[in-house]
Amino acid sequence: MELHDVWFVLIAVLWTGYFFLEGFDFGVGVLTKLLARNRPEKRVLINTIGPVWDGNEVWLLTAGGATFAAFPEWYATLFSGFYLPLLVILVCLIVRGVAFEYRVKRPEESWQRNWETAIFWTSLIPAFLWGVAFGNIVHGVKIDRDLEYVGSVWDLLNPYALLGGLVTLTLFTFHGTVFTALKTVGEIRERARALALRVGLTTAVLALVFLVWTQAHSGNGKSLVALVVAVAALVAALVANQAGREGWSFALSGVTIVATVAMLFLTLFPSVMPSTLNADWSLTVTNASSSPYTLKIMTWLAVIATPVVLLYQGWTYWVFRKRIGTQHLADAAH
Repeated sequence: MELHDVWFVLIAVLWTGYFFLEGFDFGVGVLTKLLARNRPEKRVLINTIGPVWDGNEVWLLTAGGATFAAFPEWYATLFSGFYLPLLVILVCLIVRGVAFEYRVKRPEESWQRNWETAIFWTSLIPAFLWGVAFGNIVHGVKIDRDLEYVGSVWDLLNPYALLGGLVTLTLFTFHGTVFTALKTVGEIRERARALALRVGLTTAVLALVFLVWTQAHSGNGKSLVALVVAVAALVAALVANQAGREGWSFALSGVTIVATVAMLFLTLFPSVMPSTLNADWSLTVTNASSSPYTLKIMTWLAVIATPVVLLYQGWTYWVFRKRIGTQHLADAAH
């Protein structure tokens, strides 16, 4: 296997890790409107992800940096062609981070309520737009002979990509719902389990249509296996949720995300951005990659740094592993 193939796999792993981890905290952000009935319950939901949300975003930074270094042509075409949706995602992530930190800086209810509303929208919008972006990457976009995107932003809003956005939004919300059931106690836990069933069934329908469409368009034998695993894991997650096995349900919803992202990258390889104008103009792991020397240096750096990142992030989740409820909230307003 060539180094550019290795880095395609590593970038796929980074995006998978990002969607697995950021997926549930996007979902929890959406639940601040769908599940919480009062402000104390909103505080509980936000507190479940408070210690980990910023660490989850490290995976996005690493995925973006790895793409820039390993596949500069891919990075350049992607960020120029998808400039507006990626800018919206970036602004949402900035505002979301500010909202988590500033929400408790003042005691006024209106102040805190406005920041909680910001958390909801800045969780929902990226959850949808990431699916739109990856839907376009997999399905193909208008790339010319100079390997530049020549379409418009409206070309990105095609039915397949919009369906992909709905799939990521509902899948992340389901992931966040079972995470909430796993991390809370009392009434909010029971309502999270009930909501997980409804959201999970909606996700199953949308995901099945999207994955079958993907398989029919550009699938292969390996992607078909990933499709079966994704659907089976989602069904098993619903069953585990109904049985009250929140740990298993969360793990299986994570497997659904992993298998779905794996399927997208399996249908994509060896391309990184297919061209709908001419297949010969597609960006591939060969024509979009950096020099072998650059990839070699990056590989050694990844071997050294990756275990450190995994260890400290795993330690964070271990420290904050206990369930919480409204009874654990401090009496002070902030």
